[in-house]
Amino acid sequence: MLRLLVLLLVVANLGYWAWADGHLRELGLGPPVEREPERVARQLHPEALKVEPLATSSAPPRPAARAASKGAPAAVVPATAASDTPAAETTAADAALAAASAAAPAQGGSCLQVGVFDARQTEAVRIAAATLPRGSWRIDPVEVQGRWMVYIGKLADADAVATKRAEVRALGVDTDRPGPGFEPGLSLGRFSSEEAAQRALTDLARKGVRTAHVVQERGNAPAFVLRLPAADAALREQLRALRPVFAGRDVRPCN
Repeated sequence: MLRLLVLLLVVANLGYWAWADGHLRELGLGPPVEREPERVARQLHPEALKVEPLATSSAPPRPAARAASKGAPAAVVPATAASDTPAAETTAADAALAAASAAAPAQGGSCLQVGVFDARQTEAVRIAAATLPRGSWRIDPVEVQGRWMVYIGKLADADAVATKRAEVRALGVDTDRPGPGFEPGLSLGRFSSEEAAQRALTDLARKGVRTAHVVQERGNAPAFVLRLPAADAALREQLRALRPVFAGRDVRPCN
């Protein structure tokens, strides 16, 4: 039965192919032929086409062209004539203007600084900066204000830190590493004054934090910044080569 079904499908496919391809048209069988005699009748004959030259415009020259021909400075083209300028020329002009605007600050130079550094780090920075052009840089003293921290610690080990961190975060409080000298432990915030740190500790106690206290992370200390009052493009490139000496400090605009 299956073989008979397959044979019938093969015969049907062959019959459809012969019908669709027009092989049975002599027997009066086949698909209708689509013809469009009216479209053929309307066809253009290429041999009948004639190319006429374009007429030259008799419009008078524009004011800018007349001025240029007489040797006078060209007049400013009005805004209504902007559409006459080719798109490629307009794009090139805009790009040149943007490049000139971007290069203008670099030509005059801008003030940049790096730091802050402590006394030991400043000595290494001073030696490296000596390779820059003379008079292009200076070392300025600044004062680093003290900083206070809300702190949990010291804890027993890393496992104790992980456990305490999970407890504090469950109360909705973020944590951070406390930095050298306070490990292992957790920082719950750093502040520029002891009063601000104490207020933060009080707020944390309301949330359920019981084991934190305020410590002074660092006291007021002298420090230094490397400052370049007028850094142009060439000086910026030289400064980039000194980054390994900066110990991770970013180059930024002067304060």
